Amino acid sequence: MARKQRRFEQLAAAATKPAEKISYQDPFQQQVNKKLEDVGQKFEGKGKTILYGIAAAVLVLIIGVVAYSYMKRSSGAAQAALGKAIETSQARVTDQPPPAGSTDRTFKTEKERADAAIAEFQAVADKFGGSVADKAKYFIAVNRLMSDRAAGIAELEAMSKGSSETAKLAKFALAQTKADDGKFDEAVTLYQELAAMADPIVAKDTINFALAKAYEKQGKKQEAIDIYFAIAKSAAEAKDADGKAMPLTETARDAKEKVTQLAPDKAKDIPESTPESPFGN
Repeated sequence: MARKQRRFEQLAAAATKPAEKISYQDPFQQQVNKKLEDVGQKFEGKGKTILYGIAAAVLVLIIGVVAYSYMKRSSGAAQAALGKAIETSQARVTDQPPPAGSTDRTFKTEKERADAAIAEFQAVADKFGGSVADKAKYFIAVNRLMSDRAAGIAELEAMSKGSSETAKLAKFALAQTKADDGKFDEAVTLYQELAAMADPIVAKDTINFALAKAYEKQGKKQEAIDIYFAIAKSAAEAKDADGKAMPLTETARDAKEKVTQLAPDKAKDIPESTPESPFGN
């Protein structure tokens, strides 16, 4: 659960940086993804979900020079405070005291760390409000899973009903939580809703891989194979702007491996992806 929580936070954290519209890769697809490319991701193709990976985009509203200056200062302070709380949520859990001279925080239990992080995220939400508060509340819900799972799930459910970036991250984290709890019917419904969105924030391959895993758990082997195959084949056929083959993502490699395990004959229909060496070899 701790690893999964970090993935949710990584996904959200990636969303915290001001940026153009992008789909966040799992810390299932990269290594943050590897078990929300993964917050990843970091929200996990491996459903590495979430936090994975974690934080959300902070938008600066510019209304005149004075308002712009004020919002710019607030955004910087808000992001710093949010970043500090995220550091707390990812601090080491150990019985050993930190090395002499170390300023790193450590906690003796996952619950102790989660409670400390929740307090910091709550302070951020109370102080800054707006979209920053929304991100902080997402982190609170994810961390709450470690201290009061039922309450954390309830918070994610309430948060997932909107259409904001935070709502989509919450829906993905909720789906992963349902899957972890063996509630695969509910998880499948949530994954399907995300997969149908034009911009679900979490990478589509990550969502579909998680959906396929849930189908496997339901005993729907063919549905799972079809999704794994689609992910792997599409990635294997993908070309860059110069028409050259692209390397497979972590999620695509895992999907190909799944097809090989579940349907060896079908795996033969996945083209071999052999990207050219950057050195021309």
